[in-house]
Amino acid sequence: MYKVYPDEVLPEEVWGLPLHPLVIHAVVVLVPLTAVGAVFVALRPRFTKRFGVIVVIGAILSAVSAFLAKESGEALARTRPVSGEHVMAGDVVPLPLVGFAVLLIVFWLFDRGVPGNRARPLWLKLLAVVVVVAAVACTYLVVIAGHTGALSVWS
Repeated sequence: MYKVYPDEVLPEEVWGLPLHPLVIHAVVVLVPLTAVGAVFVALRPRFTKRFGVIVVIGAILSAVSAFLAKESGEALARTRPVSGEHVMAGDVVPLPLVGFAVLLIVFWLFDRGVPGNRARPLWLKLLAVVVVVAAVACTYLVVIAGHTGALSVWS
Protein backbone atom coordinates (compact mmCIF):
# COMPACT_ATOMS: atom_id res chain seq x y z
CA MET A 1 0.00 0.00 0.00
CA TYR A 2 1.26 3.48 -0.91
CA LYS A 3 1.46 5.99 1.93
CA VAL A 4 1.33 9.72 1.36
CA TYR A 5 3.49 11.75 3.69
CA PRO A 6 2.32 15.37 3.89
CA ASP A 7 5.82 16.70 4.70
CA GLU A 8 7.27 15.35 1.46
CA VAL A 9 6.49 17.88 -1.25
CA LEU A 10 8.98 16.68 -3.86
CA PRO A 11 10.43 13.34 -4.89
CA GLU A 12 13.91 12.71 -3.56
CA GLU A 13 15.23 11.38 -6.87
CA VAL A 14 14.65 11.96 -10.57
CA TRP A 15 15.91 9.33 -13.02
CA GLY A 16 17.95 7.79 -10.21
CA LEU A 17 19.73 11.05 -9.40
CA PRO A 18 19.15 13.18 -6.30
CA LEU A 19 16.85 16.07 -7.19
CA HIS A 20 18.69 18.69 -5.15
CA PRO A 21 21.92 18.83 -7.21
CA LEU A 22 19.82 19.09 -10.37
CA VAL A 23 17.63 21.92 -9.08
CA ILE A 24 20.41 24.00 -7.54
CA HIS A 25 21.97 24.43 -10.95
CA ALA A 26 18.84 26.29 -12.03
CA VAL A 27 19.23 28.62 -9.06
CA VAL A 28 22.95 29.13 -9.60
CA VAL A 29 22.40 30.04 -13.26
CA LEU A 30 19.10 31.94 -13.12
CA VAL A 31 19.76 34.22 -10.15
CA PRO A 32 22.97 35.86 -11.46
CA LEU A 33 21.53 36.15 -14.99
CA THR A 34 18.35 37.71 -13.64
CA ALA A 35 20.39 40.02 -11.40
CA VAL A 36 22.41 41.26 -14.37
CA GLY A 37 19.19 41.74 -16.35
CA ALA A 38 17.65 43.61 -13.43
CA VAL A 39 20.62 45.96 -13.25
CA PHE A 40 20.23 46.71 -16.98
CA VAL A 41 16.48 47.22 -16.53
CA ALA A 42 17.13 49.59 -13.64
CA LEU A 43 19.82 51.59 -15.41
CA ARG A 44 18.60 51.65 -19.01
CA PRO A 45 14.94 52.54 -19.67
CA ARG A 46 15.13 51.21 -23.24
CA PHE A 47 16.22 47.84 -21.91
CA THR A 48 13.01 47.68 -19.87
CA LYS A 49 10.85 48.08 -22.94
CA ARG A 50 12.66 45.37 -24.90
CA PHE A 51 13.69 42.79 -22.33
CA GLY A 52 11.82 43.64 -19.12
CA VAL A 53 9.34 40.81 -19.44
CA ILE A 54 12.18 38.28 -19.87
CA VAL A 55 13.93 39.59 -16.75
CA VAL A 56 10.67 39.43 -14.78
CA ILE A 57 10.09 35.83 -15.90
CA GLY A 58 13.68 35.05 -14.87
CA ALA A 59 13.02 36.49 -11.42
CA ILE A 60 9.89 34.39 -11.00
CA LEU A 61 11.68 31.24 -12.17
CA SER A 62 14.56 32.06 -9.81
CA ALA A 63 12.22 32.24 -6.82
CA VAL A 64 10.43 29.01 -7.78
CA SER A 65 13.69 27.16 -8.36
CA ALA A 66 15.07 28.40 -5.01
CA PHE A 67 11.98 27.07 -3.25
CA LEU A 68 12.37 23.72 -5.05
CA ALA A 69 16.06 23.63 -4.12
CA LYS A 70 15.22 24.26 -0.47
CA GLU A 71 12.57 21.56 -0.37
CA SER A 72 14.67 19.00 -2.22
CA GLY A 73 17.65 19.85 -0.01
CA GLU A 74 15.60 19.14 3.09
CA ALA A 75 14.61 15.75 1.65
CA LEU A 76 18.25 15.00 0.80
CA ALA A 77 19.41 16.09 4.28
CA ARG A 78 17.26 13.34 5.81
CA THR A 79 19.44 10.72 4.11
CA ARG A 80 22.88 12.38 3.91
CA PRO A 81 24.89 14.56 6.29
CA VAL A 82 24.93 18.27 5.61
CA SER A 83 26.43 21.23 7.46
CA GLY A 84 24.22 23.43 9.60
CA GLU A 85 25.67 26.47 7.84
CA HIS A 86 24.36 25.26 4.50
CA VAL A 87 20.94 24.44 5.91
CA MET A 88 20.66 27.94 7.38
CA ALA A 89 21.87 29.58 4.16
CA GLY A 90 19.48 27.47 2.07
CA ASP A 91 16.55 28.32 4.32
CA VAL A 92 17.18 32.06 3.84
CA VAL A 93 17.46 32.22 0.03
CA PRO A 94 13.86 31.65 -1.21
CA LEU A 95 12.17 34.53 0.65
CA PRO A 96 14.49 37.31 -0.55
CA LEU A 97 14.15 35.94 -4.09
CA VAL A 98 10.37 36.14 -3.83
CA GLY A 99 10.71 39.72 -2.58
CA PHE A 100 13.11 40.50 -5.41
CA ALA A 101 10.66 39.09 -7.96
CA VAL A 102 7.81 41.19 -6.55
CA LEU A 103 10.02 44.30 -6.46
CA LEU A 104 11.11 43.75 -10.04
CA ILE A 105 7.53 43.20 -11.22
CA VAL A 106 6.41 46.44 -9.55
CA PHE A 107 9.35 48.37 -11.00
CA TRP A 108 8.79 46.92 -14.48
CA LEU A 109 5.05 47.70 -14.45
CA PHE A 110 5.62 51.33 -13.51
CA ASP A 111 8.69 51.80 -15.70
CA ARG A 112 7.08 50.54 -18.86
CA GLY A 113 4.33 53.15 -18.37
CA VAL A 114 6.82 56.02 -18.68
CA PRO A 115 6.81 57.34 -22.27
CA GLY A 116 10.08 57.05 -24.17
CA ASN A 117 10.39 60.82 -24.56
CA ARG A 118 10.24 61.48 -20.80
CA ALA A 119 12.70 60.88 -17.98
CA ARG A 120 11.82 58.60 -15.11
CA PRO A 121 10.35 60.37 -12.09
CA LEU A 122 12.60 60.63 -9.02
CA TRP A 123 10.69 57.99 -7.04
CA LEU A 124 11.18 55.51 -9.90
CA LYS A 125 14.89 56.31 -10.03
CA LEU A 126 15.10 55.60 -6.30
CA LEU A 127 13.23 52.35 -6.84
CA ALA A 128 15.78 51.50 -9.54
CA VAL A 129 18.54 51.87 -6.94
CA VAL A 130 16.63 49.50 -4.64
CA VAL A 131 16.35 47.00 -7.52
CA VAL A 132 20.11 47.11 -8.09
CA VAL A 133 20.84 46.64 -4.37
CA ALA A 134 18.35 43.75 -4.19
CA ALA A 135 19.90 42.10 -7.26
CA VAL A 136 23.35 42.23 -5.68
CA ALA A 137 22.05 41.01 -2.31
CA CYS A 138 20.18 38.05 -3.82
CA THR A 139 23.22 37.03 -5.83
CA TYR A 140 25.34 37.23 -2.69
CA LEU A 141 22.91 35.02 -0.76
CA VAL A 142 22.94 32.40 -3.53
CA VAL A 143 26.75 32.45 -3.64
CA ILE A 144 26.94 31.93 0.13
CA ALA A 145 24.42 29.07 0.04
CA GLY A 146 26.23 27.46 -2.89
CA HIS A 147 29.63 27.87 -1.27
CA THR A 148 28.55 26.33 2.02
CA GLY A 149 26.90 23.49 0.12
CA ALA A 150 30.03 22.83 -1.92
CA LEU A 151 32.11 22.84 1.27
CA SER A 152 29.67 20.43 2.85
CA VAL A 153 29.92 18.01 -0.05
CA TRP A 154 33.60 18.27 -0.94
CA SER A 155 35.24 18.73 2.49
